[in-house]
Amino acid sequence: MSDASATGGLQVDPELRDFVAGELLAGLDLEPAWFWSTLAELNERFAGRVDQLLARRDELQQQIDGWHREHGAGDVEALEAFLTEIGYLLPVEEPRVSVTRVDREIAEVPGPQLVVPATVPRYALNAANARWGSLYDALYGTDALPTEHELAPGYDERRGAQVIAEADRLLDRFFPLAEGSHADVVAYRVPSPGELAVDTSAGSTGLADPAQFAGHRPGDGDRPAAVLLRRNGLHLELTIDPSTRVGTQHHAGVSDAVLESAVSTIVDLEDSVATVDGPDKVGAYRTWLGLRTGELTATFGKGGRTVTREVHGDRTYVGADGGELTLPGRSLLLVRNVGHHMRLDAVRTAGGEPILEEVLDALVSAVAALYDLRGQARHSNTRTGSVYIVKPKMHGPDEVSLSVELLTAVEQALDLEPTTLKIGLMDEEKRTSVNLEACIARAADRVIFVNTGFLDRTGDEIHTDFEAGPVVRKDDQRSQTWLTTYEDRNVDVALRAGFAGQAQIGKGMWAKPAAMREMLDTKGGHPRAGANTAWVPSPTAATLHALHYLETDVLAVQEELAKRPLADRRGLLVPPVLPNGGGDLSEEDRRHELETNAQSILGYVVRWVGLGIGCSTVPNLEGVGLMEDRATLRISSQQIANWLHHGLVEEGQVRETFARMAAVVDEQNAGEPGYRPMCADLEGSPSFQAALDLVFSGRREPNGYTERALTTWRQQAKAGAGGDEEQAREAVVADGAPSPAS
Repeated sequence: MSDASATGGLQVDPELRDFVAGELLAGLDLEPAWFWSTLAELNERFAGRVDQLLARRDELQQQIDGWHREHGAGDVEALEAFLTEIGYLLPVEEPRVSVTRVDREIAEVPGPQLVVPATVPRYALNAANARWGSLYDALYGTDALPTEHELAPGYDERRGAQVIAEADRLLDRFFPLAEGSHADVVAYRVPSPGELAVDTSAGSTGLADPAQFAGHRPGDGDRPAAVLLRRNGLHLELTIDPSTRVGTQHHAGVSDAVLESAVSTIVDLEDSVATVDGPDKVGAYRTWLGLRTGELTATFGKGGRTVTREVHGDRTYVGADGGELTLPGRSLLLVRNVGHHMRLDAVRTAGGEPILEEVLDALVSAVAALYDLRGQARHSNTRTGSVYIVKPKMHGPDEVSLSVELLTAVEQALDLEPTTLKIGLMDEEKRTSVNLEACIARAADRVIFVNTGFLDRTGDEIHTDFEAGPVVRKDDQRSQTWLTTYEDRNVDVALRAGFAGQAQIGKGMWAKPAAMREMLDTKGGHPRAGANTAWVPSPTAATLHALHYLETDVLAVQEELAKRPLADRRGLLVPPVLPNGGGDLSEEDRRHELETNAQSILGYVVRWVGLGIGCSTVPNLEGVGLMEDRATLRISSQQIANWLHHGLVEEGQVRETFARMAAVVDEQNAGEPGYRPMCADLEGSPSFQAALDLVFSGRREPNGYTERALTTWRQQAKAGAGGDEEQAREAVVADGAPSPAS
């Protein structure tokens, strides 16, 4: 730890101290002594308040547990009355948001949103640059189109023809011609800046809606190098280059269709990272800083060659009016900080107490953004002077109020204009869901999104209703009354609060990165449900999901949905418990559910605890790759803990199942660099012991959170680490599809 006299009385990890002085503040007129004294003051101001709020969580949970022990699932009206009596359920309010200086990507342009761990720079750069994605690549390299033959090495012309035909079909659907089909086009021409002429085998035509022509990039004469189209606020560039292998094959020389894709990206300091000490936090903060200065780069090996990735610049065209049209080349960046319950050993008070991690997150997030706000960045993120901070794990309006006060205090410390620091509200805890109007009201002048997080929300539902009875199987949660009410009511409340045209209404993650056909067939339901953004796991998925926003005019959908009745919040109070105490479940049902969840827990924990990987594609028991993070872990651990408590499974059965599943997970990870098999020594494996800890402490763990167990066992694993963890982190997450157009 550092000399406390130089760090505002705080004991600071040396690597974190050096990062602040040598990198975070290096280009600013701020001194390290100011930074640490400010942090100390903020921590002292808010630590007691946070402790009180966390104690209130525990008090309410104890009262709810007692009620359910007496009444079981109970009657909804009786439960509603009880929750009102104890102050858990508050009167419904009618908030109206009034947020200024919001970037178009948040307020006006519906589209996909990426979430990327801040701990691996190359993936953060990939996400930031995913504002534009090759539709050709996404169709060529995934199961979005059926593979009807074994692909030839390199570029397969039959597959290329299949991609071109599908792109023509999509162009006909979203950008139809006045006459004929895009499949018949032999040339796209721009005789004048505002005119797109389309030559087909039958003659010359144009777009059915000429207003969809947004601009072009000049080429040879009236033959443009690129044609820019626009629909529902999103752009599509037809890149024209007959000299390329794809352009030669295309009937009009179109070498790629580049679609505006990840309109926004959350750079994550929370659920998708494993940051348990000073060096871990420095790695995450360094990525956020480099993205905000525009100086972040990453060099790595890929496909047998060395690749250097950096932040993309903007894209310039001749607009339809003849003037210069500049479009952002990067996704709008938000940053997710940690929740109120997190404390950080890397910075301690003079008395030795770990500080509130959220206070450090908020201060670093804002200071890093100063480079952009002051015009010192290589590329700008915001064009309105705002910084977007996502706040997770908040329980009810009082906790939202505290987050708002913290952001206000940081603004004052940095002499920023009020409400510069905007807030995204994660609607992922039950006490927030049932009091969503009041939560929004507390942040009415700075809230820029509400997002349903099905995974964490399910984990909290299980924990809140723990004593009501054994809960339904994990996969059956999606059909429960509370879940359907939750998804509908989140949209209803946000629209009534005035989110349309001011803020995002978000939906959760598509968890199967390899299943793009399935995603295309199902995730279109999110924009049709009124969500103007939804999470996707990769840039390729963002490009394909963007097709749903070309298909659906979300703003028009929101206008219609605003007329429907508000979903009754009493639906949120129906506990998802099994009928007859689970007596109707067969032994096979119980065995399969236990095995599925145990394997899921172990598959995630071996990477978090053993390798420091906070989020990756983890194969399930059937070998299907699923995106896993702490939210999925929370569900699985709470599921087993609940069934154990209610006697559907026994402790010995749980331990035996985990031991068997450890062998399965070891086999699934046998080729991972740095991986240490659990079965070599189950008693001595931090990963295996962490998994058991999560389950056997799940009933007592406040809110069913996983961070305490993960952090404790990860720190133990790091103390005895012998593998190449950095190599492992680089190897786990794939960059995306093959690139025939590159």
